[in-house]
Amino acid sequence: MAVKKPFVTDIKNIRARAREHMERGAVTAGYKADRETVLKILNEVLATELVCVLRYKYHYFMADGINAKAVAAEFLEHAQEEQAHADMICERITQLDGKPDLNPDGLHTRSHAEYVEGENLVEMIQEDLVAERIAIDSYREVIEYLGSDDITTRRIIEQILAQEEEHAEDLSSLLEELKVAAPKPASEVQKRRSKKK
Repeated sequence: MAVKKPFVTDIKNIRARAREHMERGAVTAGYKADRETVLKILNEVLATELVCVLRYKYHYFMADGINAKAVAAEFLEHAQEEQAHADMICERITQLDGKPDLNPDGLHTRSHAEYVEGENLVEMIQEDLVAERIAIDSYREVIEYLGSDDITTRRIIEQILAQEEEHAEDLSSLLEELKVAAPKPASEVQKRRSKKK
């Protein structure tokens, strides 16, 4: 049986430290991460989320075809969730005494994901899926980088990552559904008929 380590802390020292540098807000002496690097990363995540909002919104308005209504609803839902992610990131940046970079100049260079419109419904879904997969991999790296040095930021990114994984699954399912619903080319229909004979 493991011996439990007693919780011992110097409350007097914690109280004294809390009074120092109060202008830093949530960034206390116990904050272990490189704050400037974390702020840079968070502004890249913010740019990624904003690019995704814009792409999903474009796809929502441009969705066309027999399956467009259901797919457009999915695009809109994802756009709203990506906007919520961006808001969470902005809030965390300000908690860390930073400034969210909302300047549209250079947005595409700060973003991990690309803004690709796609020519049709399938291409739109594919481009959104690619962007989600990029976000998933880059956010996993952010989580690994943060480790236990900035637990709050790590948890925010973990929460966003979980939703990006859901988005990727939704988009993958939509692609499968569209493949099943797509009419077969005439050559395939003729092959099936010849096999039956």
